[in-house]
Amino acid sequence: METTSSDDKPQEQQTDEGMEADRSMSRSDSGSGDDSLDGLSNHVPRCPLTPSLSPRKRTTSQSKTEPPLLRTNKRTIYTAGRPPWYNVTGTTFKEAFVIGLCGGSASGKTTVANKIIEALDVPWVVLLSMDSFYKVLNKEEQELAAKNEYNFDHPDAFDFELLVTVLRKLKKGKSIKVPVYDFTSHCRRKEWKTVYGANVVIFEGILAFANKELLKLLDMKVFVDTDSDIRLIRRLKRDISQRGRDISGIIKQYNKFVKPAFEQYIEPTVQSADIVVPRGGENFVALDLIVQHVHSQLEKREITVRSALASAHQGQPLPKTLSVMESTPQVRGMHTIIRNKETNRDEFIFYSKRLMRLLIEHALSFLPLKPVSVETPQGGIYNGKRLSGKRITGVSILRAGETMEQALMAVCKDIRLGKILIQTNHDTGEPERSARATRWDKKVSMNEDNRSKLSRVTFKVQ
Repeated sequence: METTSSDDKPQEQQTDEGMEADRSMSRSDSGSGDDSLDGLSNHVPRCPLTPSLSPRKRTTSQSKTEPPLLRTNKRTIYTAGRPPWYNVTGTTFKEAFVIGLCGGSASGKTTVANKIIEALDVPWVVLLSMDSFYKVLNKEEQELAAKNEYNFDHPDAFDFELLVTVLRKLKKGKSIKVPVYDFTSHCRRKEWKTVYGANVVIFEGILAFANKELLKLLDMKVFVDTDSDIRLIRRLKRDISQRGRDISGIIKQYNKFVKPAFEQYIEPTVQSADIVVPRGGENFVALDLIVQHVHSQLEKREITVRSALASAHQGQPLPKTLSVMESTPQVRGMHTIIRNKETNRDEFIFYSKRLMRLLIEHALSFLPLKPVSVETPQGGIYNGKRLSGKRITGVSILRAGETMEQALMAVCKDIRLGKILIQTNHDTGEPERSARATRWDKKVSMNEDNRSKLSRVTFKVQ
């Protein structure tokens, strides 16, 4: 059980939706061809679809509610990442391994990313798309976008400053909120997605290598090279079936923006790539090489939480964050009853609850207090203390943590409780948090950033 006090107002967080994968489908927007395709629209029958001036059918960057899971034959992969584990000094373990995927529009970047995730067979992966980081368009730019006159393939169309900030935090294992871009209104939705740290972060986008600060964050750079004719065919199928656009509008945008942007901004970045993958997701040899390299890097960054914590303070004094409650005669008397194999069930429960309540009372003495003066019924002034935070939130780590909830509620009036399940991974023996086992009673939640600001004290009874 962890008890915390905060001046920050806890933010409401929907458990399942907060763990959604941020796997935005590739929004468009760059391709190439050897020759101009202006004449192609004259020979292709016009589809009876929405005119080119109408907005696209697809509305958001993967805004649909999807489970944060990718199930393979071997295991379930949590594609919204995981909360970071901290070492004994309170800092995170080694940084996540970040893979950058770059390539033209419809080159198969998302397909390659999913195949890498499946082949890696690691439990925690984040898939981040540049589609979430388009800039918000003003009224004039929105009018141009409705006429297919706005260049979504130019570097200026992306918010690189926000993108670098998000990727830098994910690399450090911190949770972060990712914008959801609405392609109908060309603005960001009010609801942002919460994405957690991970063992591996896969970042994909048409201009993934176009920014120097982004390149510094990438541990491995992969360029997906697909024939321009194949990319154009994929783009035609996608924009007609998914975005309600006609052929003339697609060809117009391709010739005016997509093809020139690929030749000017995307294709030259292949020089920054560590690996070039021809034919995209169909190139299994290249994918195997990528997976082997990532596995070798992950072995060097091996996180063994149990062994690290178990051996952290051997032969050293206890850390300052560990407080041992004084073993008074009363405490030893209750321990004697609890540890006696002859003790019946009722007595065991009764004295366990007493001991838990003493532990909670001891824990409350570490909460931040501020001096305050009150007037007594006799008219005197009493100089006392009062909680400096606005509220106390209790976090019980299932399952054992639940046994202490009654003691906490008995001494803290109207306290709000949250639950987190920390379970053992049967393959590695390491602890991991369940993606679907976090619940906040009374709709109270605290995100990772808020919790990191709180003072923490660990308690132990001897």
